[in-house]
Amino acid sequence: MRAADPPSPRPAIRRAGPASAGRPPRATTAILVIACTAQFMVILDVSIVNVALPAIRTELHLGTAGQQWIVNAYTLGFAGLLLLGGRAADLVGTRRAFLAGVTAFTLASLVGGLAPGGPLLIAARAVQGVGGAVLAPATLTLIMRTFTEPAARTRAMGAWSAVMAAGGAVGGVIGGVLTEYAGWRWVLFVNVPIGAGLLAAALACVPAAATAPAGLRRLDLPGAVSVTAGLTALVHGTIASETHGWGAPHVWGSFAAGVLLLAAFVAIEARVAHPLVPLAILRRRTLATANLLVLGMGAAAFAMWFLLSLYFQQVLGQSALGAGLSFLPGSLAIVVGAQVSTRLIARTGPRPLIVTGMTISTAGLLWLSRIGDGGTGGGGGAGGGAGTYASAVLVPFFLATLGAGLSLMPVTAAATSGTAPAEAGLASGLVNSSRQIGGALGLAALATVAAHTAAARASGDPAGDLAAGYGRALLIASAFTACAALGALALPGRTHKAT
Repeated sequence: MRAADPPSPRPAIRRAGPASAGRPPRATTAILVIACTAQFMVILDVSIVNVALPAIRTELHLGTAGQQWIVNAYTLGFAGLLLLGGRAADLVGTRRAFLAGVTAFTLASLVGGLAPGGPLLIAARAVQGVGGAVLAPATLTLIMRTFTEPAARTRAMGAWSAVMAAGGAVGGVIGGVLTEYAGWRWVLFVNVPIGAGLLAAALACVPAAATAPAGLRRLDLPGAVSVTAGLTALVHGTIASETHGWGAPHVWGSFAAGVLLLAAFVAIEARVAHPLVPLAILRRRTLATANLLVLGMGAAAFAMWFLLSLYFQQVLGQSALGAGLSFLPGSLAIVVGAQVSTRLIARTGPRPLIVTGMTISTAGLLWLSRIGDGGTGGGGGAGGGAGTYASAVLVPFFLATLGAGLSLMPVTAAATSGTAPAEAGLASGLVNSSRQIGGALGLAALATVAAHTAAARASGDPAGDLAAGYGRALLIASAFTACAALGALALPGRTHKAT
């Protein structure tokens, strides 16, 4: 492939490690740091607002649905346009995509932090998601095109995966500290100096493309719009069912619109000259299987973090800071799991690590689902059936997050294995999109299950009712991870050829 690259006045992003020619180690290290920092910022914003939700809801007078949309507006913008972002990194150049994504993300964070009401905040979160959708696949594409030797790429992907895992894990901690001491608006303002620093570093360190980019004319905008609108309609219908009931015409209308829009997306992809997702790529068994696994993993993980952030504050009565600190064991477990999988994957391949990780997560979620069970050893009073942090959360939460960390890098490696450099952005966009789509749909569905369960219970013990709802939702989340563990058996073994 190197012979096909025309000469460039600036060194192309190609190779890392001892075999690198023309690029000192500091340059590749700088690119790795830039990519990991950007990915950390993007993933951080998936979870950083969770702990701040009660404060936001109080100050901006939001209802339960508005509270969910603060999270899902970001997730949907991110998920629906990640595929477009992945193609943008391939077609307009990784550097251009990276800079555009950082700029949009940073400006939206500033606007969101200044928002006087819920609608503007939700809109800003959606734009943040769009910026993240362009930025996230560009970070992985940077790594894949910089580190081409297998050993160097494995180490770089391990660092990227660990940082991504840490971003999601410590979001609650950082959000709690900022909400407690600076106010909830700083969970958004914190991105502004980080984004400014990334812009400066990328302009200085990331080389321009060695070849002229194909340009925006080849981006499949109709496909991107239809898939994003379809997912939004499905999530809207799910959230609306909490207020209107599952049988309401409004709810079924949203579901019908979502299905039609997603069907239109498939039809567009089959006919457009430059599809967002070439349907042929989904016939690759490894890629298709890995993305299905990520869908279920995302559904369970996003819902777990969201529900526990509410459980800590609304049931256990913790402050925002206390809730953030309660996430620390999970944050540590994810990082530990990611590091273990990085060390083992060369010997085991992705499949055993994913099966083991998802089995551990399933055990943790099953145990965690007992937070609404009076038999967990909870204290008396209003929260008598809710358990305590030590008895009902600490150990099972550690297990659930350890398994997630153990699976994260292997499933990403499986999804991108055998991918040609020209499709690196598409493959990374697919796997990230599947995770976020699963998260958005899973959060909407499981938060709705929790609300319906709590309302149906109506025992006169509000904290116990909420805990029972959260427990039911976490039980369903364990079914998602169990399916992922079984589904991972369909992945090829360590010595497989790309399919």
